[in-house]
Amino acid sequence: MPPTVAPIRSALWLLLAVLSLSSAHAWAQAYDGARREEVDAGVHTPVLTKAPELVHFEEAVFPPEAAAAGKTASVEMLVTIDEKGQVSDAQVVTPVGDGFDEAALAAVRRFQFTPAEVDGAPAPIQIQYVYNFVLQPPKVEESAPPPPPPEATLTGQLLARGSRTRVAGATVRCGDDPEAPESLSDEDGHFSLKVTPGVCDVRVVANDYHLFTTQETLAPNETTEVIFYLMPKAPGFETVVRGAREKKEVVRRTLERQELQKVPGTFGDPIRVVQNLPGVARAPFISGQLIVRGAAPDQTLTFFDGVQVPLLYHLGGGPSVLNAEFIDRVDFYPGGFSSRYGRAVGGVVDVATHKGASDTLHGSAKIDLLDSGFFLEAPVKDGISVSGAARRSYVDVLLPFVLPDDPEGGTLLVLPRYWDYQVRMDFGPKRGSEPGAGGRHSGYLMAFGSDDLLNVVASGGGRNRDVTVDVHTLFHRVTGNWTYRLGNLTSVFTPYSGYDLAGFGFGETKLAANVWSLGGREDVGLELTPWLTAHVGADARFEHTVAEGKLPVLGGVQYPAFPGAEPKAELQDLKRVVNAFDGALYGEADLKLGKVTLTPGVRATYARIYGQTRFVTDPRLWARFQATEKTSVKGSVGLYSQPPQAYNLEKAPLGNPDLTHERAFQTSLGAEQQLTDALSVDVTGYYNRRYDLVVSPGQTVQNDDGSITRYQYGNVGLGRAYGLEVMLRHAVTRNFFGWLAYTFNRSEQRRAGGDDYRLTTWDQTHIVTAVASYRLPYGLELGARMRYVTGRPTTPLQHVFDVYGADRNRFYGTYGDANSIRFKPFQQLDMRLEKSWLFNRWTLAAYIDVQNVYNASNVEATFNDYRFRETFEVPGIPVLPVIGVKGSF
Repeated sequence: MPPTVAPIRSALWLLLAVLSLSSAHAWAQAYDGARREEVDAGVHTPVLTKAPELVHFEEAVFPPEAAAAGKTASVEMLVTIDEKGQVSDAQVVTPVGDGFDEAALAAVRRFQFTPAEVDGAPAPIQIQYVYNFVLQPPKVEESAPPPPPPEATLTGQLLARGSRTRVAGATVRCGDDPEAPESLSDEDGHFSLKVTPGVCDVRVVANDYHLFTTQETLAPNETTEVIFYLMPKAPGFETVVRGAREKKEVVRRTLERQELQKVPGTFGDPIRVVQNLPGVARAPFISGQLIVRGAAPDQTLTFFDGVQVPLLYHLGGGPSVLNAEFIDRVDFYPGGFSSRYGRAVGGVVDVATHKGASDTLHGSAKIDLLDSGFFLEAPVKDGISVSGAARRSYVDVLLPFVLPDDPEGGTLLVLPRYWDYQVRMDFGPKRGSEPGAGGRHSGYLMAFGSDDLLNVVASGGGRNRDVTVDVHTLFHRVTGNWTYRLGNLTSVFTPYSGYDLAGFGFGETKLAANVWSLGGREDVGLELTPWLTAHVGADARFEHTVAEGKLPVLGGVQYPAFPGAEPKAELQDLKRVVNAFDGALYGEADLKLGKVTLTPGVRATYARIYGQTRFVTDPRLWARFQATEKTSVKGSVGLYSQPPQAYNLEKAPLGNPDLTHERAFQTSLGAEQQLTDALSVDVTGYYNRRYDLVVSPGQTVQNDDGSITRYQYGNVGLGRAYGLEVMLRHAVTRNFFGWLAYTFNRSEQRRAGGDDYRLTTWDQTHIVTAVASYRLPYGLELGARMRYVTGRPTTPLQHVFDVYGADRNRFYGTYGDANSIRFKPFQQLDMRLEKSWLFNRWTLAAYIDVQNVYNASNVEATFNDYRFRETFEVPGIPVLPVIGVKGSF
């Protein structure tokens, strides 16, 4: 029997070698002079960016006569491949005869390649190809193969101990032999491993988890199913891996959940951490205000996923109005924020919520001395998950036991009560999955709300009357989010609706405002080139307000009381219905010019408020110079505007229909330096000029008929704030995180045409905050926060003699220069100790969070006796320990 023959094609390395060497040699000889001329003229030389690859090989027919004679050959050909990867031409370079040339050409012309690419685009190309013809011995009939050895299968799932989070990308093998078979866990933590039957020394290796080892006895031809719980290297810290976010704002402080829930003095509430960042002044304990770079609290806005909310914290200095488990990150902009945001001349806080769990049911429950709450999240089906949370306080029951004695010798009760809720449903593909041909759709629906009631009752003692203050704040929001991604295009549409209730009562004075809102925003981003990205958007909000009140008549007749009776004033009932619309268009362009990034932007706003039309335009510019990989310089300049409150546009004497937007010209300049892998420093200086501020009282105008109109409000306020912010930050590592923040701030104001600038109520010149948390052995974690703050300015009472107003039947005070003295400096040390126990399926944590550890005597506010003869200080909280437990799974 003649021997069996078969052609053998040249190896791929030969093809590529011939391509790279022969083609390059040919081009070098043929176009050497032309390339020199092109280089001299600045013309781009084509570059082969992708070589062709053979995807279909055609076996040539071995010439019969040559096979019979035992001849072999190697046929060298020049093959032309078109831009589609097909062979358009083939020629023999050196003929070898005996039918080998014809057989090789016939086979090669039926080859199929992947298209070659020149400068990233498909292009025709020529290559040299050698087709080898060799003889093979005739095939020998082989006996039946022996049966395969028996196998055993180990299959199962990898879960994180304490949270049951699926562990993806872990390596599972038997023993430590490098040649042993292994399996890689998928996104759901599942793995399957086929090994030799017997005892398997299981080894599981995963990032951020300790090495897991155990033994399993595996029977032949059987499958053993297991669940392995891996111990996290840093239990209690969630590891989130994200790409670096482009940062154009001069200052954007971003904190992730690893840091947020471990800061002492915040009771484990992530959003309260904002109060410890540079640029944020300390507000009185029971106010819950946010004072940023010397601006008034109502000049800084708060958002949840881009949806404006009326307050960030519960009344009485309680926790934030959003459950900690819903928070993904907190972005804080003390100034110079993006054109995406408006309606504020101070700062912006935007809290981003996270998508519900897609692997299994997770949840937590927390109980401490302030409140109790729970959180649950679970997948419903592929691509859909739900989550929910609720919380209720009982601090109104416990607070009277720790309040200081009333300085008047009577009874002082401060009774805050709050609750909140959140419900969310997410839809869309899992994170990391590839988008389809029509793009990638995802989004969520969410409802959330909060209710706060604060009662302050002071009675008895040396008071001539009982004092009752009631503050009630309620809001609900229903919002959605639809995100669409296709290539370099991203579109995010966020509609929302809401209801707000704000009520205030002081004695017989009652005020209440019901606000129904409807709005939406659209944000579109498109990467046009590697150096140019455009952002455009629209932001609209409509409010329908019904305000009601019972208050003393302005300038009206007062009723004198009988001796010993409480003074009574003539009261009037007011009701107003106000509509307000605010719509804005914005645009920005990120220009990356080497080491320099420039972002010009503009926001144009149209407002229709209480029948009045207003229009403002705010141009802005950000610049960043990345000097080195670890050093950057940044700066910004821009205009910012805030519309007047709708009810302030009431006709005189209650308001002023001519009010316009408050304006601010904000500038900043700073630098960032990465000192080590974990340590960085950020220094920023700023100067903000605020003008057209709404202040009270307003102007007094003489009308054409000779009458006088006194406006309650007017755009006659001028303000300025300047300072320096320094933040030395140690990023989250295995056992430690923390930062040291220092703020120098001066906040001043005056009336247009009036005297020189004077300090505002919000000025706190020096603010120093140190935060640190360290993980100890045995599941313990210890943290501390130390704060020092310059006292707030206040106006001194200068009593010389009693001033009694018979028309209003009350006493009046005599004061010195406005804000000419300060409260004494504030200082306080807070500490937190937490102990965690990790079980296979859940985690238990117990903690004690102690505020004012060494019982520093601080002053939160002052008040006067009814004749304005003496000023009394309201002390801050004494040592306040809060003990709680939290279970999560």
